[in-house]
Parts: sequence; structure tokens; C-alpha cells
Amino acid sequence: MDPEALQTRVAGTLKRIRTDRGWTLEELARRSGVSRAMLSQIEARKTNPTIAVLWKISTAFGMQFSALLGEQPGQDVTVLRRPELQVLSSADGAFVSRPLFPRNAERKAELYELRLKPGKRSDGPPHPPGTRENLVVVKGRLNVWVGGRKWEVGEGDAIDFAADLPHAYENPGKVAFLGYEVILYR
Repeated sequence: MDPEALQTRVAGTLKRIRTDRGWTLEELARRSGVSRAMLSQIEARKTNPTIAVLWKISTAFGMQFSALLGEQPGQDVTVLRRPELQVLSSADGAFVSRPLFPRNAERKAELYELRLKPGKRSDGPPHPPGTRENLVVVKGRLNVWVGGRKWEVGEGDAIDFAADLPHAYENPGKVAFLGYEVILYR
């Protein structure tokens, strides 16, 4: 990146962060130890700040140095498009599960979209010890069986349960169930 573009980026980022926090130039000067005049010149693109000055400003904001350069630290983004997602279904097609974000070595949780046809049931085997399931109902109703006990949930409801017990989903309604589930592994 050329120096002028970097100067413009730093000036814009500094002013945006400062004004988003409701800080005046005087407030930032007090917190950072950088003079108000220097801060004003940086925002007006009249000077290039030293690394030491940027460090003081980032410390005052309580953020990483790279944020003032307009970089987003730790920006690790995954986008999964619908055609790329594998759909899992029961033999009769009554229960459909679409893993949105499957578990991997770094991720200790999985996110699924669940669909269950009216009047159908899906039994799930117990997960490893300490595993929990969190389910949010988007459409329809669901009976959730955990360890032989039944809980009824409807649209807008959420349920959290120990998934290391035998569990099942049953749709008692007349419309297809749609929900999202997070499975948390210990």
C-alpha cells in the first residue's frame, strides 16, 4: 500500500473509532499522552504518525495496533454456500439434518438446521459424556425426549439438554418442524 493511502486509512480509522466512542480530541489526548494538536494533524492527513504514536493511541483505545491501520485482527471467515452443504436424512426422508458448521479440531460445537415432517419421530443415540444440545424452534412444535422424559417446545422456544443421554425428536403437529441446533462438546 502506498504511503498516501496508508495515511488516509489511518486518519479515517482514528477519527471513526474516536467519534464512535464519543471522545473529543482532548479526551483521546488525555488518555493516550499524544498532544491534541498531533491527533488533529493525523486526522486531517497533515502528518504521518510514528509507530510509537500509533502504539499510544491503540493502547488508549484498548485495541490491537493493527486496528488503526484498518486491518481486522483475527479475521478468519468461513462462508458455506447451500450447494456445498451435505444434507443428512433418515431412510424415509422424514428427518433432515443439514450441518451448517460441523465440528473440527478447533471448533467444539456444531450447528445444524433440523427439519421433521408432521407425525414423525427421530431417535438419536447418546453423544459422548458432557455433550449438550441447544435447540431453537423456528417453525412448528416439537416433543423432545431426553432420558425417557418428554418436553414440549413451540415456535420461539429453546431447549438445552444433556445429549449424553438417549434422546429423540417427535413432531406432534400438522406442519413441518424447522429448528436450529447447536451441539456443544466438552
